Amino acid sequence: MSYLYLAIAIISEVIATSTLKASAEFTKPIPSLVVVAGYAVAFYFLTLVLRTIPVGIAYAVWSGLGIVLVAIVGAFFYKQIPDVPGIIGMGLIVMGVIVLHVFSKSVSY
Repeated sequence: MSYLYLAIAIISEVIATSTLKASAEFTKPIPSLVVVAGYAVAFYFLTLVLRTIPVGIAYAVWSGLGIVLVAIVGAFFYKQIPDVPGIIGMGLIVMGVIVLHVFSKSVSY
């Protein structure tokens, strides 16, 4: 269940972060509600993840995958295409998360 909760936390955070721009600095009510609700859901499910996954590992996965997914959403919806160094940097973040899961002894369930 931890990975399901983590996936929900990540998706909720990506929705909330991606909607920040549409909220127009919290001047538009519907996008602003999506932002607040998205972050509330994200943090709630992240707390459930912390029952079984160490906080550092959970946060690394949550933030790392969130960065990549927000960049993808930004490219599609806001035409904010990352350049080559940005893509390389995000690739390194993903590789770091993979290294944590494959080689770290602190990842135990």
